[in-house]
Amino acid sequence: MSGAIAKKYVNALMSSCNDAELTEVYGLLTQLAGAFTIEKFHNIILSPDVSVNAKEALVLSLVETQNMKFQNFIKLLSHNDRLALIAVVAKELKYQLSLKNNTYEGSVSTNFKMSPAQVSMLEENFSKKFNAKIKLDANKNSYPGIKVELDDLGVEVSFSVERLKAQLTEHILKAI
Repeated sequence: MSGAIAKKYVNALMSSCNDAELTEVYGLLTQLAGAFTIEKFHNIILSPDVSVNAKEALVLSLVETQNMKFQNFIKLLSHNDRLALIAVVAKELKYQLSLKNNTYEGSVSTNFKMSPAQVSMLEENFSKKFNAKIKLDANKNSYPGIKVELDDLGVEVSFSVERLKAQLTEHILKAI
């Protein structure tokens, strides 16, 4: 439900702001979304005992901006009691900006360290495949192989060493 509400606010932002303003608003919303990880801040925003104007002033005091559109956007969220949706709005705005600019972010999970050249090669190949600009972050973890995830595109590609061994064993057994 909150995603649908956030989408309406993001659509309003997309139609009323230019690219530079959208980028600035996204950065500011991301900063504010980080504040919601603090339990005390989150409780203040959800508290019915704190006035709407006090909540609005608190949120605006966390970011320094002269952008009147952003300030009015925060006031609109505040008066509609939607300040708790700031993190969801930031996520949806990131997605809409990705669609608009045809740039997507993803991650590469491996159990070894990938060189920047290898990551760059993967980015280049996926960019060609999806006709978009792809930016990948390499993560070293316990995944036994390579897994590339592009959440905004709904794509997950994986190559597992264990799966390859199982398929190879199965193929050999069929041949016998």
